[in-house]
Amino acid sequence: MTIRVRREDVIPNLPVPSAPRAHVCVLASLNFPGINEHDAGLVTRFTRTALATLVELGASYELWDTTTPLDDPSAAADFDGLLLLGGGDVDGSCYGVCETHPNSYGIDLRADRDAFAAIAAAEAAERPVFGICRGSQLLNVARGGTLVPDIADYTLHHGGPGEPVFVDEPVDIMPGTRLASILGTDRVIARNGHHQAVDTLGHGLVVAARALDGITEGVEDPGKFYLGVQWHPEDEDGPGDDRMRLFGAFVTAAERSRRGTAAERSRESTAAERSRERPGVASQV
Repeated sequence: MTIRVRREDVIPNLPVPSAPRAHVCVLASLNFPGINEHDAGLVTRFTRTALATLVELGASYELWDTTTPLDDPSAAADFDGLLLLGGGDVDGSCYGVCETHPNSYGIDLRADRDAFAAIAAAEAAERPVFGICRGSQLLNVARGGTLVPDIADYTLHHGGPGEPVFVDEPVDIMPGTRLASILGTDRVIARNGHHQAVDTLGHGLVVAARALDGITEGVEDPGKFYLGVQWHPEDEDGPGDDRMRLFGAFVTAAERSRRGTAAERSRESTAAERSRERPGVASQV
C-alpha cells in the first residue's frame, strides 16, 4: 500500500489538556488501497480538524490508524468514547455483497475487521460511539445492516467528472431523534462527497437524517449514544457551529462515561475495603 499520509501530518499543533474531560479513541484510515494525492489531502485536512476539535472541547485522544493492523482493537473499551472517521469503501462481503462494484475504491477488509472489533468492544463497555462518513457506514454494518454499493443518481451527493468532489447538500434531520436535539434544527447544509450510503438499517438503529432524494444521511440507536452521520462536519468549508455541536455532544457523552466508570471503580474499591475489614465475609461486587 502506498503511504501518502503520515501520522505527523494530521496531528494538530495544539497542547492536549493536562486534565482532559474525556480520553477518546480515534479510529482513522490515513491510507487505503489506491489512495491518490487528492484523497490524501482530504484525509489529512479532515483528520487534523477532527483531532483539533476534540482538543478545543477539552478532550484528549489516541489516534489509531488502520493503515497497518491494530495491535488490540478490543482495547477501544478502555477509552471514554470511540470516534470513527472517513476513508475507503467498506468491503461488500461484510454485508453480503459478493461482487465488487466498478466504482468502489479503497477497500481493505482487514481494516474493516479491525474497525468492527473496536466498535464491538466500545459497545460492550457502554462507551459512546460516533461515526463520520465511512465511520457511519461501519456502525450500520456492525449492527447487521447493508449499504448501497453505488448511488446511481449521485448529483445531490458528490460532484460529477471534472467538478469538485464535495458539494453543499441540504440534509433533513428527523424530528425526535438524538441528532435533532444535538443540532437544534430540522435541516443542515452538509459537506458531502459520497457514492455509497446506508441501505437496510442495522439492528436497533433508526434513520436520523435523510437527503432530499430519500438517501439515509444519519443513523442512531435511540437508546444510547451510537450515532453516525454520512456527511463531513470536520470539513472546515462547512458550518463550524454544526461541527462543534456534534463533537461537543460526543465529548460530553464520553465525559459522562468517564465519570460513570470512575464511580463504578469507587464502589468496587469501597466494597473491597469493607470485605477486608470483615474477614471471612465474601465480597459480592
